[in-house]
Amino acid sequence: MIRIGMSSTCVYPLPLEDAFRVARTAGYDGIEVMVTRDETTQDAAALSALSERYSLPILSIHAPVLLLTHFVWGRDPRVKLEKSAELAAQVNASTVVVHPPFRWQAGYAEDFLDIVRELTGSTGLQIAVENMFPWKIGGRGVKAYSPGWDPTLMDCEAVTLDFSHCALSGHDSLAMATALGQRLRHVHLCDGSGSQGEGRVFDEHLLPGRGREPVAEVLRQLASSGWSGSIVAEVNTRTARSEPTRLQLLAETLAFAREHIRPSPVA
Repeated sequence: MIRIGMSSTCVYPLPLEDAFRVARTAGYDGIEVMVTRDETTQDAAALSALSERYSLPILSIHAPVLLLTHFVWGRDPRVKLEKSAELAAQVNASTVVVHPPFRWQAGYAEDFLDIVRELTGSTGLQIAVENMFPWKIGGRGVKAYSPGWDPTLMDCEAVTLDFSHCALSGHDSLAMATALGQRLRHVHLCDGSGSQGEGRVFDEHLLPGRGREPVAEVLRQLASSGWSGSIVAEVNTRTARSEPTRLQLLAETLAFAREHIRPSPVA
């Protein structure tokens, strides 16, 4: 069964408990917790208590992102990933989402895929590497990530597909999902138009159906193939001026997912 969860980033900058409450109210099946500077996101006991209070399983843990959480769990990115896996195991989450390293994270970048394989083997978790996108500065491509931004080219067992990142990379998400095959284990549900400005990236995380990616087609393909991973909404609701408006956006996202994973009627 495909479960449809909501990322805690969907209610940013509200506190984590609001994410659980909103996800429960909107009707999601579970939640993905992004590890941030908020100590609650790093505390297994606190997360388990929230999960029980709102009857929402924690489906996945998103490892801290360098630019926003530089000092969370120290400065060693390997330690950050290891602690994310430890946290996931403690809260019974099956998946850890991780971005590929930035090129300047030298030692970690060189050993990244080995680290992912080792953690997968030692924990039994899915360490799902997320697709990113190329950067351009001065009209020229810059290699920001190492071993790269495209996990279809990486030797890793599990991948997270993010539609907004596909839009930025110019990589068709349906083609990526097809190329990944069984390695696609986790989905960040959103959309994108592919907007990039000079020296600036617009990672939109639009509601599905509001961008240019074939989101519906990917969801239908996954459902028809018997895929059993989790689809996690990761949409930007920061323009919402009230909770009812935010709930409406998140309910629309959930309805989109449910519509397109529903089995087609027999003719």
